Amino acid sequence: MIRWRDPRVPLTAAAIGVVGLVAALVSGAPAVVVEAVAGVVTAAAAAGSLFAAASRVTDRRRALAWRWLAGGSVTWLAGMGVRPIADGAPFVVTFADLVLLAGTAMLAVGTALSAARPARGHALLRDLADSYVCAAAIMVIIWVSLVGPVYGDGGDAGDAAVTFASPLFCLILACVVGPAVVPIRRSAWPVGLAALAVLAAVATSETITALARVSGDTPSLTWVWLAPAAFLVLAAVPWSGPATRSVEPADDEPFVRESTSSLIAAVPLFLVAVATVVVLLRVISGGVQGPPVVLASVCASIVAVLVVRLFVMLMETGRLRSLLHLGERQLQDLAESAGDVVMLCDYDGVVRQIGEGVEITYGYRPEDLVGRKIFDYIHPEDVPGIQAALSAMSPEEEAEEGPGACMVACRVRASDGTWRPAESVATRHVRGDDLLLVTTRDISDQEALRSQVAHLTFHDGITGLPNRAYFEERTREVLARPGASNVAVVFLDLDGFTAVNDSVGHASGDYLLGQAARRLRAAVRADDTLARWGGDEFAVLLEAPVDAQTAVDLAERLVRTVSSEPFRVADRDIALTASVGVAFAADDVSSADLIRNADVAMARAKELGGRRVEVFAAHMHADVVRRLELAADLQRALLEDQFAIEYQPVVDLATSRVTAVEALVRWCRGGDFVPPEQFLGPAEDTGLIVPLSEWILRESCREVAAWRASAWEIGLSLNLSARQIMAPRFVETVEAALVESGLPPSALTLEVIEEMLVEDAEETITRLSELRNLGVRLAIDDFGTGYASLAFLRQLPVDMIKIDPSFVSGLGRDETLTLLTRTIVRLGHDLGLIVVAEGIERPEQLELLREMGCTRGQGFLVARPMAARGVDSLMRTSLSSLGTPA
Repeated sequence: MIRWRDPRVPLTAAAIGVVGLVAALVSGAPAVVVEAVAGVVTAAAAAGSLFAAASRVTDRRRALAWRWLAGGSVTWLAGMGVRPIADGAPFVVTFADLVLLAGTAMLAVGTALSAARPARGHALLRDLADSYVCAAAIMVIIWVSLVGPVYGDGGDAGDAAVTFASPLFCLILACVVGPAVVPIRRSAWPVGLAALAVLAAVATSETITALARVSGDTPSLTWVWLAPAAFLVLAAVPWSGPATRSVEPADDEPFVRESTSSLIAAVPLFLVAVATVVVLLRVISGGVQGPPVVLASVCASIVAVLVVRLFVMLMETGRLRSLLHLGERQLQDLAESAGDVVMLCDYDGVVRQIGEGVEITYGYRPEDLVGRKIFDYIHPEDVPGIQAALSAMSPEEEAEEGPGACMVACRVRASDGTWRPAESVATRHVRGDDLLLVTTRDISDQEALRSQVAHLTFHDGITGLPNRAYFEERTREVLARPGASNVAVVFLDLDGFTAVNDSVGHASGDYLLGQAARRLRAAVRADDTLARWGGDEFAVLLEAPVDAQTAVDLAERLVRTVSSEPFRVADRDIALTASVGVAFAADDVSSADLIRNADVAMARAKELGGRRVEVFAAHMHADVVRRLELAADLQRALLEDQFAIEYQPVVDLATSRVTAVEALVRWCRGGDFVPPEQFLGPAEDTGLIVPLSEWILRESCREVAAWRASAWEIGLSLNLSARQIMAPRFVETVEAALVESGLPPSALTLEVIEEMLVEDAEETITRLSELRNLGVRLAIDDFGTGYASLAFLRQLPVDMIKIDPSFVSGLGRDETLTLLTRTIVRLGHDLGLIVVAEGIERPEQLELLREMGCTRGQGFLVARPMAARGVDSLMRTSLSSLGTPA
């Protein structure tokens, strides 16, 4: 459907043209006058329409084309307007004819601009030659069929040539622009086709006019309307919008364009053939009439142009061959510069030509390989695949749509006898002489790099052992085998390896891991898989079926292998032990679970002191899960304030006066009381003990400071954990809690156990000394059970020692414990320290401690731990009944 942009302009132009044409026809005027009037009116309508349309389009090329068409229409109508007057002149070709030809030329220029980009160079010469051949052939057909019988043999050849020069010129112009207009598919196509129709109508009109002049008759009114009708169409087409159908190129447009170009290229030969047939038929039927020199001249010009056209085509063919040869050479040079070997061979594998790159890549001289089969240099295992690929590409397979190219991987024997991996691409040669173009690339470096990457992906760079990814994949493969229930996994961890990195550095630590890997590799069986799991952990997969005892024996052998002799690192001997866990595959266990079980068993061995072997049991995993759940609950309890503080009084055994309280944390989870020994350990392991201890410190300091504000001189004791002491800004945290609560530093006593003074002794003593400088008192808890020597009492100025309940429990029953307790009390007195006895539960214990001179004590006999309000009540009552159970 055509949509008009502005219907007034084309309708007005068409109406004017139709009215003028009808008026000329019904006026009874001669045909020449009718033709002139109709042509002038319709050409004027086309000119006005094209000028108006050109002023409204934004495409400059299209506007220029339409202005040329409008100018050509104006020029043509000027010539047509004066033709009736000029036809009376005694000249064969009048001034009006020249003006008409000029207008026709301008129309041809506008038509060409409406088409694609004009041809240039050799293409332009080719198009002009084809156009002249087409026009001349058409003119020969017209001459033989129409002009000759009318003209007769007595006509003047010169007049005939001049008379038909104008139609020939118009035909040439139409044939020049026609091939450029017909194939295009864009928005300018309708205007181009309309302009081409005008050229064709003008050429036809000029031919009829020439025939009328030769015969002396007037043109028939049948042909008068042809050119005016074409101009009317040209006036209307610029105002039509694009059709509703999309003009986007279709998928088959390249094929259609190529087919159309081929048909257009064949038109000159077709017209020459038709003209030849017409001439032959006329000669056979009675001879060609009219001046033979005209026909001979035209035919000779056709032959001359065809000869020139052939010569130009041969030159283009030669140039294309040179370009093809140059392209092949450049392609070969490019391939060889990239390290490829380029050769031509037939489908039987016989080398016809090969590049010089073969000598650089494989060490063969090219002349030694020409005439030999490529299969002689390919690994025998790869030959069948290459033969099948070449057979599929052979010409016999083309009918079955065989592949036009193929890529094959093979191994090529070099001149030194080594087999090198290569990739070859074979394509059918463009010459079509049953040859294949083969490019071969040596990929030895890529294969080596690929192997190296694969090795690094699945092996550890420090020990050279398989890594975690390889071990997991191998475990999955082994468990997928039938009867894999006897498979076992052994996990090994080096005890104390962290201290190695801290003391001698990570580089020396890596060197130690390499030594350990060599020892372990020598200890496992040949068919077992040893891998470095990560850090200082190793894993062994016992792939061959084994019984439980065999796996345990291997695990114990690994422990002995590690601890049998020290490792020599950085000019020093370092002794290490190993913790080993063993897990056995069950029918329904996955590879991930089996590896996890071995890891859990190893962790249990490490918890139990190391240098031992533990076999996985189901309760181990349950313990791990329970600890994880407990850690999560601890974190949630901190956020939800589920913890509470109870205070256990510390009394002066001589006066029965409460001198201090020890803050103890309590946890009620979901209404159930959780004993401290169950959650303090996991809190220490996960690091949650640090925020928990800070909360206890702040809350207890605030509470005790409130009691002291009520004139109750009472102190506060708190237990410190190892993580809390080593936490960043630990001293600043204690100082901030004292400042916020208003509690004097001397009222706060911080307790540490003896083991803390042994582990990281220097750093621990430094931190505690900083606390002592603040005025905070220090106490050694559970004194007598740890590993600290008495020298720490000199290095660290403590104020108090607390006797462990295990000593107090034996008072009056165990003479040895009674003697040790008396010794500790005397030692404290001699050093000027406050001695506190813990765990007083029986009256005889209390009496013996008083008799020994122990100054302070705490325990269930004195008072049980209680909430803050219970301490308030205790402070308000007399402790005269201290000897009775609380």
